[in-house]
Amino acid sequence: MPPSRRWVLVSAAALASFSAEGMTQASNTKTAASSPSAGVTASGPPPEQSRSGSAMTDDGVRLYFEETGSGVPVVLVHEFAGDHRSWEPQVRFLSRWFRCITFNARGYPPSDVPEDATRYSQARARDDIRDVLAHLRVERAHIIGLSMGGFAALHFGLAYPSRARSLLIASCGYGADPDRQAEFQAEMEVTAARIEHESMAEFAKSYALGPARVQLQNKDPRGWSEFANQLADHSTRGSALTMRGVQKQRPSLWSLRGSMRNMSVPTLIMTGDEDEPCLEPALMMKRTISTAGLAVIPRSGHAINLEEPDEFNRLAYAFITAAETGRWSPRDPRVVFPSTRD
Repeated sequence: MPPSRRWVLVSAAALASFSAEGMTQASNTKTAASSPSAGVTASGPPPEQSRSGSAMTDDGVRLYFEETGSGVPVVLVHEFAGDHRSWEPQVRFLSRWFRCITFNARGYPPSDVPEDATRYSQARARDDIRDVLAHLRVERAHIIGLSMGGFAALHFGLAYPSRARSLLIASCGYGADPDRQAEFQAEMEVTAARIEHESMAEFAKSYALGPARVQLQNKDPRGWSEFANQLADHSTRGSALTMRGVQKQRPSLWSLRGSMRNMSVPTLIMTGDEDEPCLEPALMMKRTISTAGLAVIPRSGHAINLEEPDEFNRLAYAFITAAETGRWSPRDPRVVFPSTRD
């Protein structure tokens, strides 16, 4: 259905002309509430511009969420090293036109930290998006996910295509190589054990300086420091359980190619060109999903939404607008080279 004039305000071309200052300036004042007010629909809550609360999942876990703005819903799903605060540059910009919903995954306070390791899985991360939407009475939303959140967004689109207006899958693919699954799983187990042994506060000191993290430190030392401090605040127990249950056990992206070929949800794949483990998976997803586009951000690592927020926001806005107005169509089969078919 074509969008109303109330929230489709500018075109992608107009967006490209916005100044960096204008794109990152805050435009909302936060207020708190324990839950959405009665009568909230998919078009958003116009009386209040920002609110927070807890959503209950179908297995009894409370997930902290925040929503800002009104209009068509956009859900942002964070990475392992992030939480809802990681999306602040996107919320400040996108909430001018959309209803932005962020939430903390299970294991990330103030969301609950279940002690049972079996309550952490890729399927559970997928369904937690569904349950947040159900709590907020949102039938369909644009889903943006980065890294661990990108995997969750992809799985959400595969399992619940009618609930996804579009998928923006960013920095997704670490550990996806089918030939190195055992090596990846062993690495995740070592990482989980380190978190438990050292504490998250100590582990964060080295994790925040990984090969695809130093780009943020080099570009924006203050932003990197904020990221590192937030990472150090994470629950030791929740982080270790997430590493074992979600990261370690998730299936290879290559094993999902059959399902991806049947996807019709508008999809944008985004990656940084210095995020080596995600480059090949990004290209594979682009080739496999007929509705997928691919954006590669130069001289960038893993946290591209923090490293290059203006470019990330510009691409996200243009993509959401194209998807919402029916202008993001499947790829013309004539552009597929025979050598890329498998």
